[in-house]
Amino acid sequence: MEELEQVFRDEWGRVLAVLVGLLRDLDLAEDAVQAAFATAAERWPRDGVPANPAGWLVRTARNHALDQLRRARTLAAKLPLLDRPEEVADVDPSTIPDERLELLFTCCHPALAQDAQVALTLRAVGGLSTEEIAAAFLVAPETMKKRLTRAKRKVAGAGIPFRVPPDHLLPERLGVVLAVVYLVYNQGYAGRVDLEDEALRLGRVLLALMPDEAEVHGLLALMLAHHARRAARRDGDDLVLLADQDRTRWDHAQLAEARRHADRAIGPRGPYALQAAVAVLQTADPVDWEQVAALYAELAERTGSPVVRLNRAVAVAERGDTAQALALVDAEAGRLDGYPYLHSTRAELLRRLGRHDEARAAYGRALALTTDERERRFLRRRRDEQP
Repeated sequence: MEELEQVFRDEWGRVLAVLVGLLRDLDLAEDAVQAAFATAAERWPRDGVPANPAGWLVRTARNHALDQLRRARTLAAKLPLLDRPEEVADVDPSTIPDERLELLFTCCHPALAQDAQVALTLRAVGGLSTEEIAAAFLVAPETMKKRLTRAKRKVAGAGIPFRVPPDHLLPERLGVVLAVVYLVYNQGYAGRVDLEDEALRLGRVLLALMPDEAEVHGLLALMLAHHARRAARRDGDDLVLLADQDRTRWDHAQLAEARRHADRAIGPRGPYALQAAVAVLQTADPVDWEQVAALYAELAERTGSPVVRLNRAVAVAERGDTAQALALVDAEAGRLDGYPYLHSTRAELLRRLGRHDEARAAYGRALALTTDERERRFLRRRRDEQP
């Protein structure tokens, strides 16, 4: 039933968050929401979709959870639940509390390992199945099931609170949430477009819940600017560099949205706002590489990241300072020797400087470190083009 599938995508995280808020038990809440959607799949085709699907699902899930508690003979331990009404009236959806922000911060709590944060966010907030998450991260479903189970036990055992952090902890904790969403996006950027879409959806949820946070606007702008170019990044099975992409294949509506959010992120610019500014600038024609290099320098100073310094070197090369760019790349060689993009960048700079034997060796080193077959084809072609 197409309408039920759309309700699932739109309301899963919201309904689950309400149940977690009521029950303070992620496992029980998830079972109850799954049961509510199963009941909807049985009844809605027969009886029609209720006027307030979210309210119906909350009421059905909550009643199912209470039944489970009674059957498990744990009602006495959960007695405070009886103080709440047995039914949730069908009301306007806007009156149903939206506790997805609390759920996001629970899933991304620092007590959890990053892989657990990502998996739990995709499951609890995104509504992806265990099998879908496992396929996206190239692990067996049973492995992902165990990862999710461990994460839920950690949430319960460590007493991780279901709440938005207090003000003095919010900047740091929000940074973790943003990092998890961007990690989901980058996993999709590597070729799993469904995860790109899921990261954008999570970013929009976060923006709806925290519309005044500049870094939330920055993250969404960054993802949109990259996502708008996805159709032009490939020519069949071959990679296409930014300079060679067919701009008519870019999604210009998404680029316009990215620019709007990047403008909202201006102020005391954080890492995502700076990256968004770079991504938006790189869609201009011509690209202002001087400004891109300056933004990367600011970002490197903020983060201390050698990868950011490598990206700055690329911008320096694009503005015409190839020898200086090579010196900047070589300065990072000790920190990034196992990073294939250092060697592919170095190879490109050596090629531009006419140092073809060294370029060929650098392309070979990048090939040895690269697993993506499309990137390997690109690197082999570049290497074999050297005179």
